[in-house]
Amino acid sequence: METQELHRGRLVDHIQLVVRDLAASQRFYEAVFKVLEIPIGGTGDSFFWADELFVSTADSKAAQGDLTGRVHLAFQAKGKAAVDAFHKAALAAGGKDNGAPGERPYHPGYYAAFVVDPDGNNIEAVFHGVAERSADSVKVIF
Repeated sequence: METQELHRGRLVDHIQLVVRDLAASQRFYEAVFKVLEIPIGGTGDSFFWADELFVSTADSKAAQGDLTGRVHLAFQAKGKAAVDAFHKAALAAGGKDNGAPGERPYHPGYYAAFVVDPDGNNIEAVFHGVAERSADSVKVIF
């Protein structure tokens, strides 16, 4: 069965990762997000966030003292060059290679790279190929 249309954007409202070393995670994700053009939304003593991802220490109230188990997160990239840049930046910021940039068999045009972040999470950047988008993102204003 060939996929003709994908709907992305509001399946998950937000995700929280609870990490051992907030400074190491912040260095890693700031490097990754810079090349993917995702701005850091804010920081605090025990957390930082970007878009729908919140990263905190176990001391944060929401974490209730527990670290997150291994997670696979995939970030959308704007092209193959962004996937390549993600992989390079992630490795330079303390990530470990978990799959060099390249085509994957998931569907035609699926180009991705995988790294393991400082807490053992499998982090991916993926470009699904040339496609028409109705919008770059959903803007919510309160």
